[in-house]
Amino acid sequence: MCGIVGGITTKNITPLLMDGLKRLEYRGYDSSGLVILSQDNKLLRERAAGKVKNLENKLKLVKSKLEGNVGLAHTRWATHGKPSVKNAHPHISKKSISLVHNGIIENYIELKDLQMKQGYEFTSETDTEVIVHAIDHALKSSDSLLKATQKVIKTLDGSYGIGVLSSKYPDQIIATRKGSPLVIGIGDNGNYVASDQMALLSLTDKFIFLEEGDIAEIKLDKITIYDLNDNLVERPIKTSKLKIAQIDLEGNDHFMQKEIFEQPQAIRDTLESRITKNSVVIPAFGYDAEKIFQKIRQVQIVACGTSYHAGLVAKYWLEDIAKVPCNVEVASEYRYRNPIFLNGTLFVTLSQSGETADTVEALKTAKKINSSIISLCISNSAESSLTRLSDLNFLTHAGPEIGVASTKAFTTQLVALSLLVCSIGKLKNTINIKQEKKIVDGLRRLPGLINNALLQEPQIKKLAARFKDKNSALFLGRGTMYAIAMEGALKLKEISYIHAEAYPAGELKHGPIALIDKNMPVIAIAPNDELLGKLKSNLQEVKSRGSQMIVFEDEDSKVQEMEAMEVIQITSNLGRISAPIIFTIPLQLLSYHVALIKGTDVDKPRNLAKSVTVE
Repeated sequence: MCGIVGGITTKNITPLLMDGLKRLEYRGYDSSGLVILSQDNKLLRERAAGKVKNLENKLKLVKSKLEGNVGLAHTRWATHGKPSVKNAHPHISKKSISLVHNGIIENYIELKDLQMKQGYEFTSETDTEVIVHAIDHALKSSDSLLKATQKVIKTLDGSYGIGVLSSKYPDQIIATRKGSPLVIGIGDNGNYVASDQMALLSLTDKFIFLEEGDIAEIKLDKITIYDLNDNLVERPIKTSKLKIAQIDLEGNDHFMQKEIFEQPQAIRDTLESRITKNSVVIPAFGYDAEKIFQKIRQVQIVACGTSYHAGLVAKYWLEDIAKVPCNVEVASEYRYRNPIFLNGTLFVTLSQSGETADTVEALKTAKKINSSIISLCISNSAESSLTRLSDLNFLTHAGPEIGVASTKAFTTQLVALSLLVCSIGKLKNTINIKQEKKIVDGLRRLPGLINNALLQEPQIKKLAARFKDKNSALFLGRGTMYAIAMEGALKLKEISYIHAEAYPAGELKHGPIALIDKNMPVIAIAPNDELLGKLKSNLQEVKSRGSQMIVFEDEDSKVQEMEAMEVIQITSNLGRISAPIIFTIPLQLLSYHVALIKGTDVDKPRNLAKSVTVE
């Protein structure tokens, strides 16, 4: 959601901050701003509503240039207070302290009441402003900016990633986190801080990932870190494998377009060293994975958004193939109830970023209820909160995903889950050597099958024109394809702003069929499986109500094309593992091209954020 980038360097930091903000745009935001400590120790600030480009344009019009060696910048996603210049970060107290903040301060009303009695004036509607005033007040009884910030964070309820600078301490930035990620970048010409390492990739590939409760004093030639108990600690320096080219468009019109077509390679990379010629490599999930998986009696999957849909597919697989019961729940609901755990429950979290706030808190909740629970995180981020909290980890090698609407992160999650299912089934003897080899062979064929599906883009692009004047759409599927229909509906509503719903096709007569007429496009997914006959009957019901239909099938489904029905063959020879992954591709393409026709912002749809790091 919100983004932070800051640093202290030997160069003018303003262009470095602007470059970092642009690399954070994918996270979602509604305003931006930066503050620079000038050579004469004055805080120079500029803020703008809307795109980072608006801030860039304002900087060009400023008479006195914002130049200096120390600065902080921020992209804001509104939580407290509407999107506006006055609510944009950085915030300033008494012209001497400035602060940027990701997260939510839950006790800000009490703090604000206290500070107003102390004589502080508020210029925004945000919860963040109480932090900067609190630090200013704490400095009156502290001998350093670090100690003042340490005092203040002990009074805060909620989550935060914070960057602080002060004209009284011009040689440093203070950074601290609780429930919101921060990373320190170590460069040749300075040291930096950001909410996401991608903001700093043009400056360094050396990073320190702050742990929960850490507070860091960042100077030009020194970084000092204390833990949540104020003990001096050392955190390891990690070398990032991410490359600048991975987060550039490289000739594509949009990141979503680029990432759809990167899926064959993303799946190859995710499978690399995780399968042999005939089998799954179980230790890919962790050193003790084999011993743990043998004892599993139940799987609990918790996730949000697209990751939740991946979990729903896995439920079918786990119960069908591994014969293990599985529950799948939305993290924001799960964390507020009192679940009952069986002995032998594997708690699986799915998150592209590994920082999804509700999923992180759901895992913490589960561990509080049952400290002996074994957890597995499937994520696309190696140094994330979920990976640190989990006993086992499986990293998808999708590469950076910049578009807000998830594509390759989703399909690589499905690949990871298929490997989990195969591993558990193998250890529980619910699949034999021949069946395991068949699954592995199918996974190895996935990149080629996806390439075949991508060849249908011209036909799908033509069909997208039908949605130009539509306000709603209905997606239908059965079995695992119901979960894929849900994912297709989510993609369409996310980026085209068309209201879309997904239903099990067998539920049509229980309500949704009342919506169907010539103005309601219906998209159905029709693989050649044991439910195909039932689905064909459902399609006849839809057709008789005059709907315009689009059916995606494989070559063996043989859905009969009728008036006002387009049937598109995606590929052939799909198995129960590969089918949900392959049928995802045309739905991604359809959503993308409908969004282009609607003229929406494909990569940064309104009101949405890539990494949802607040509850």
